[in-house]
Amino acid sequence: MTGQDGFSTSFVETVAGFTAGIVSTLSLHPLDMIKIRLQVDRSSSRFGGSLRIIRKIFYNEGGYAAFYRGLTPNLIGNSTSWGLYFLCYSSLKDTIRNHREDRKQILTSSDYLLASGSAGVITSVLTNPIWVIKTRMLSTGSHAPGAYSSFASGAKQIYQGEGIRGFYRGLIPALFGVSHGALQFMAYEQLKLLRLRSMNGSSESSHLGAERALGNVDFFAISGLSKVFAGSVTYPYQVIRSRLQTYQAHLIYRGAIDVISQVWAREGIAGFYKGLGPNLFRVLPSTWVTFLVYENTKVYLSRLSQNPWNTSY
Repeated sequence: MTGQDGFSTSFVETVAGFTAGIVSTLSLHPLDMIKIRLQVDRSSSRFGGSLRIIRKIFYNEGGYAAFYRGLTPNLIGNSTSWGLYFLCYSSLKDTIRNHREDRKQILTSSDYLLASGSAGVITSVLTNPIWVIKTRMLSTGSHAPGAYSSFASGAKQIYQGEGIRGFYRGLIPALFGVSHGALQFMAYEQLKLLRLRSMNGSSESSHLGAERALGNVDFFAISGLSKVFAGSVTYPYQVIRSRLQTYQAHLIYRGAIDVISQVWAREGIAGFYKGLGPNLFRVLPSTWVTFLVYENTKVYLSRLSQNPWNTSY
């Protein structure tokens, strides 16, 4: 869908998502590393694990710089994923709306669930190779035996040692994780609608212009609530996916079911929630940054497309 004198919706969604992915990754990469280290830790769960891992990284792997190992694949993965996700999500919402007799009708929860779930599947399949390299680089120090020295080196080693199949390790739990994004975006859209109704009454036009009607405080609260809701339901899949994407996963686990069996037998239910603390600590700021940057970038691009000669935004 393209405006007559402005940027296309696809362009706006892609650029907004891409920008949001870059900003959130640069801001919160170290917390992502700590979360992954906890997720792949096979020892019994215990309190203080985050501090133990922080000390280990700082003193054994090179100080502050060690917390930014794997930044390149994380930047590539997050920016590409968010750009692609928002592009697909917007296109699918438009497709659903265009198949309605009344194209201005507000989409239902099931519509948002379908659009976000489908966008998540497409994004997961296309970007899984990036996440395999990222997980392996963040799960070990740069001096560990067999550690990848760079993104390109990791891709080369996976292809030579494991073939194409190696790039798709952890895809099944990642696809299960699509439910996380689907639940989050369903909640996000419905919370936006509820907020708009409380401000302006039950207006369809106000919902379609949500990014302009709502302010940063609204996006801050709505994105946080939707993330907590989705995260509380789906976190265990992240642990399963991370274990399947580690360097020696093919020697330790036979598949996702085997991961579940081993974690349950050795670590109990707590094992499926390893890294939840730093994940919550990381994921909420990441969500706030991502959605605030995304929504504000959309507004900026929309205004710029309407008046490209006005730079005072």
